Amino acid sequence: MERRILFTIMLTSFLTPFAGSALNLALPSLGAAYGASPAALGWVLGSFLLAAIVVLLPFGKLADRHGKRRFFIMGNGIFALTSLLAAFAPNLTLLIAARAAQGIGSAMTFATSMSILTLVIPKERRGWAMGWNVAVVYTGLTLGPVVGGFLNYYYGWQSIFILLAIIGGTAFLAARRFLQEEWYEDTSPAWDKKGAILYGLAVLLVIYGLSQLGSQPLAPWLLLGGLLLFFLFCRYELRQENPLLPIALLQGNLPFSLSCLAALLNYCGTFATSFLLSLYLQSILGLTSRSAGLLLLSQPIFMALLSPMMGKLSDKYVPTKLAALGMAVISVGLAGFALSIHWLSLWLLLPMLIITGTGFSLFAAPNNNAIMSAVEKKHYSLAASLLSSTRLLGQVLSVALMNLMLSLSWDSFSPQENLLQNLQLTLLVFALLSAAGTIPARIRK
Repeated sequence: MERRILFTIMLTSFLTPFAGSALNLALPSLGAAYGASPAALGWVLGSFLLAAIVVLLPFGKLADRHGKRRFFIMGNGIFALTSLLAAFAPNLTLLIAARAAQGIGSAMTFATSMSILTLVIPKERRGWAMGWNVAVVYTGLTLGPVVGGFLNYYYGWQSIFILLAIIGGTAFLAARRFLQEEWYEDTSPAWDKKGAILYGLAVLLVIYGLSQLGSQPLAPWLLLGGLLLFFLFCRYELRQENPLLPIALLQGNLPFSLSCLAALLNYCGTFATSFLLSLYLQSILGLTSRSAGLLLLSQPIFMALLSPMMGKLSDKYVPTKLAALGMAVISVGLAGFALSIHWLSLWLLLPMLIITGTGFSLFAAPNNNAIMSAVEKKHYSLAASLLSSTRLLGQVLSVALMNLMLSLSWDSFSPQENLLQNLQLTLLVFALLSAAGTIPARIRK
């Protein structure tokens, strides 16, 4: 039964990275179909992330009260249904709404999947299970461009959403059959509704303000208002008996807090690199999207192949040391990208992809194992929700930082030289963020 539950969670974990990487190649077709601008198309991806991160923590709390199994099944069902709705959306507004609803469904599974895995798999095999779960995430990233490009080319962008509906429906049926037990962790009579509202508004204002800094005059004020609301949220949570976010857990559990910080720095320093390298290969080196995609496959393939092994190693050795080593390896790979980018060499790019892929596999599963092993059973859902929140927040910050760096202008450079310089600077900043991530990874005890 353990393996069947692991299969179900792996199937669910495959969906989101596959959907994101597959839809990236379909955005031009979507733009042509709806007559949408690139900025509007960005919300096809952004609405998913924004909706998911706003509801993640509240869903983790509600899953503790009403059942992790129930939320996990409902999340898969919502994802499948909204994928079908997206396939037949008559306009871009409804498509973006369907993607936001997809994000809500995914948040229900994000908040519960790692918690269920931790409850079901014994501690001595937990790293092994998490390694396989991470491997399937990278498999989704690997197959997304290939399958998405094929489906979009031959059957149209709608076929991608139909496939997502089929896989989501399969995960829904598998969860109903294989997850026989229900798990409850919170039996208190009331939950922190005011905290959930404050948290949701704060996150919404911070992310929206950050994403619009270069285009809307009000964006800095929205960002500032969001940060102020988040401060008020933290003050409010400290006074609650049953808070949405137990601040005391973060203050008194250094391994957990530092592991979350390491995850945030990891995603902040790496998430946008695939877009940067795709831009480099196509806009600078002149490769086609097909050739660039095939070359970039080498990194997630290495990640998928090595992650189960690294997860298993984290059951035998201190997972925090493996995660710290992974961050260091990633920073070396990103620095290598940055320092060699002006040489315009594919032969230098390939070993750097392999280095960073190895670093990813060293970091992800061991760090997840460290996070889930650092909390008591009653906090599993909260830990899973915070892990997912840090991942999504890191992705949003990575994209925002990339957009800021790519907007820099150098008067003495040609457009191509300007792009090349900004790509190098962005990769150097990402390498520094990854190197900084080794600090919380090393000092947590």
